[in-house]
Amino acid sequence: MTTGPQDLHNQRLLLLAGGVRLAGIVHALCALGVADHLAAGPRPVTELAAASGADPDALRRLLVAASGVGIFQAESDDRFALTPLADGLRSDTRDSIRALVLYSAAPTIWRSYASILHTATGGGRAFDHEFGRPLWDHLAAHPDQEAFFDGTMTQMNLRLTPSHLDAMRPERFATIADIGGGQGHFLAEALKRRPDARGVLFERGPVLEAAAPVLDKHGVTDRVTLAAGDFFADPLPEADAYVLRGILHNWPDDRAAALLRRVRTAMADRADARLFVLEQVMGEPNEWDHAKFLDIDMMLVFGGRERTLAAWRSLFAGAGLELVTTPPVGRWTVLECRPLS
Repeated sequence: MTTGPQDLHNQRLLLLAGGVRLAGIVHALCALGVADHLAAGPRPVTELAAASGADPDALRRLLVAASGVGIFQAESDDRFALTPLADGLRSDTRDSIRALVLYSAAPTIWRSYASILHTATGGGRAFDHEFGRPLWDHLAAHPDQEAFFDGTMTQMNLRLTPSHLDAMRPERFATIADIGGGQGHFLAEALKRRPDARGVLFERGPVLEAAAPVLDKHGVTDRVTLAAGDFFADPLPEADAYVLRGILHNWPDDRAAALLRRVRTAMADRADARLFVLEQVMGEPNEWDHAKFLDIDMMLVFGGRERTLAAWRSLFAGAGLELVTTPPVGRWTVLECRPLS
């Protein structure tokens, strides 16, 4: 006697609809560091359990379940090995997505998805419904969660920084203003590409407090001005180039447009000034790209959205800016804008 759906389409649908189970399994294996413990080769479950602090039977069952979808490989003698999918859970590789896997299981995310119908039926942000206040207010009241959130964003940005800088070519500019630039990792790397360039790190005061060690580590402290402020309210600095990295997708169109207009105002009449927006360009329906899922995150948690290329062009034009590059679709990229005359 067979159990469960035998049709391949139903099997796939069951996997997709029950993805919360797989997400929990992958999160547990990630949090236990199993992929790191297998970096040198296959190991028995008993050794993995001892190394990770897991119960051997529970760990074996998690690994068996994960192996059913190609995450880890079961071998003889109760040993398990990495697969190309599991390799992404390692913490010591350049293309690791371990931080994002752990972030996806954070309460700020999964509790928001638990209230997805609240948003889908017009009730507003699911996060606010679950936690009783917006995300930024919640994080400010929970320093441990705020540190986890900031750390995840930093890790993600560090992974993408080299390719983004190659596209941006910051050596063209004498002054660079990173608006909402976190602790300064990206700005520091940009300034290292031109030894005489100067930068402005514009951020909230509490975030700037952690910037000094980062700037000192990269040897650019004397070339960076720290500017504490609210980018929706306080004057933005004068610069040759502006960077908005992972900022605009947090906001709905009206707020994103307001911020873009403030950057355009700061550009004044400098025709050579440039704005670099580091974001995703969402693809068309019926095609895979991760931005479509992030778009739901934005809707439920932040109240923002991911945008197609047409939507980006429209948003820029409404703020007096023109997109001068044709960015790739379906991944994080660099959108370079110049002021419209």
